[in-house]
Amino acid sequence: MKFLSKNQSSMHRDRLVRNLILLEGCANLVVLLAKAAVGWSTGSFAILSDAIHSLADVANNGVALVVVRVAGAPPDREHPYGHRKFETLAVFGLATLLTVLAIELALRAIERGEHQVIQHDWSLAIMLGVLAVNLSIALWQGYWARQLNSDLLRADARHTLADVLTTVVVIVGWQLAAAGHLWLDVVFAFCVAALVLWLAYGLFRRAIPVLVDGMAAAPEALSESVRSVPGVRQVRRIRSRWIGTTASVDVVIAVDPQLSTVEAHAIADAIEALLQQQYAVEDSTIHIEPT
Repeated sequence: MKFLSKNQSSMHRDRLVRNLILLEGCANLVVLLAKAAVGWSTGSFAILSDAIHSLADVANNGVALVVVRVAGAPPDREHPYGHRKFETLAVFGLATLLTVLAIELALRAIERGEHQVIQHDWSLAIMLGVLAVNLSIALWQGYWARQLNSDLLRADARHTLADVLTTVVVIVGWQLAAAGHLWLDVVFAFCVAALVLWLAYGLFRRAIPVLVDGMAAAPEALSESVRSVPGVRQVRRIRSRWIGTTASVDVVIAVDPQLSTVEAHAIADAIEALLQQQYAVEDSTIHIEPT
């Protein structure tokens, strides 16, 4: 059986993420063309606005492809810790886009009713097909986000889910507008806008701690684990932070001053292996001091 090294595994993961985003971009392009065709044929301002959102999705996929390529690059002189935070930055950008989308949904609900629309059976069938495609994309992205532990795919899945909800509002509002029940359209739109804001809030909670170097693990738990390593007499300082989806830990320990360099180094290796096993820490700095 052939095993991949850590670098090979990371490159394989990034290549999969790029391919998935590329496929999603193609699907979003089809959805964009379908919405634009229905919007122009029915005169629905809501559907045309939804098509504009799909255009933004296609552009988003293009930006995401560039971000993933940058995030997967190995560490260099300017970025000695790697480029993983570029992926987190993209998550923050998607959360911001969701917030704007929610606000626009609310504004669209207020303005609904100012535009006369018509309905065709074939146009409704196309919009339901668009809804099915977007829902399939969201579920597909969610599955691969869990498999690859990709914040970008996870955020994109939520973004696509928001698109599904947007399309539901558009379809319901379109049908109710044709029937004259405009107040129900407004209620549905505000409910979906609130849900989209909740999704954006979840993404912000995930991205912001990484961007501001929030702790990756409780220092008490880390200290207890490090103290369990034979030879460690004291943990004098320990801190952790996120680098993308991986954790980095800095620790200062005290050991017997009579230990040789080889023995002290063996303790550091044991700590590094323990942190990797228990907390999936990929970058650790261990400073050894005498007691």
